[in-house]
Amino acid sequence: QVQLVESGGGLVQPGGSLRLSCAASGSIFSIVVWGWYRQAPGKQRELVAGINLRGSTNYADSVKGRFTISRDNAKGTVSLQMNSLKPEDTAVYYCNAAAPGRSYWGQGTQVTVSS
Repeated sequence: QVQLVESGGGLVQPGGSLRLSCAASGSIFSIVVWGWYRQAPGKQRELVAGINLRGSTNYADSVKGRFTISRDNAKGTVSLQMNSLKPEDTAVYYCNAAAPGRSYWGQGTQVTVSS
């Protein structure tokens, strides 16, 4: 089992920055892919960014060039640096950790981009 706890959400003005963090505990050695997802009101949950054990990353087109995902495998943490935030980035952001045959989710953290 893996437990995930996110932190770092909040209210920010358009153009601002936030850094989300996710701390894992439990069987962190089993995690092969980390991801950040988000879900806006009335919309489906979508992948924002992902990173695997080798450090290969992928991003949603809407956040490319603005968001950066990073991880520390030994510590079991993953972060999402979000720059140049837009109102359309407003959502609940969820940390995800994928292990063989398993997928774990955090409780989510609210990000609101508004003036």
